[in-house]
Amino acid sequence: MSVLARFIAAACVLATGSALAQGVLAPPAAPQDTLTRAAASVGVQRCLPAITRLATLTVQGSRAHDVLLDWDRKRPDAGPVFSLVGIQYPNAGVAASITAIPDDSGACTVAAERISVAPFTCASVAEQELKNYKRTPLLPIYTVYTDDKEPTSSVSLIDSPPGCLVIRRYIEYGWRDPAAPMPAAAPAGQAPRRR
Repeated sequence: MSVLARFIAAACVLATGSALAQGVLAPPAAPQDTLTRAAASVGVQRCLPAITRLATLTVQGSRAHDVLLDWDRKRPDAGPVFSLVGIQYPNAGVAASITAIPDDSGACTVAAERISVAPFTCASVAEQELKNYKRTPLLPIYTVYTDDKEPTSSVSLIDSPPGCLVIRRYIEYGWRDPAAPMPAAAPAGQAPRRR
């Protein structure tokens, strides 16, 4: 299972289908997530597909969600976008942080963190979910778990009795929208043109 899939699986409850008037079962049309609407409304375009991809998966199955958004007001489409999403699930509340930073090549660096509290000890969370991960203790109460097959993700467990603060982190450098055309290569010895 991919890093992003594990990140999302930890955050999501599967949505159920609904019967339509003709009796055909189909999933309900998913409303656009609040983060995508907010980012688009302030002028973010280049990294919007990356934001939409992460935000849509992050809020899937939630009852409600809302967002705090920060962006470069002078350069909304050329500067970084930072967000904090509060998410309400049927029996839990979590937070997710999604950041997108465009670069000169048209790609974006994206980072997503899912922050939740498990009603168990961190040792039991690690035993149950992170058996094959490398363990790196940073403080007596703070341990980071990584998997060499997924070098840009981590799971941090912070003891917070009676539970455990769980932070799942995912980062991707140079993300490009698979649906977008690749930029033309510059001739040898010539720098690529900026937009």
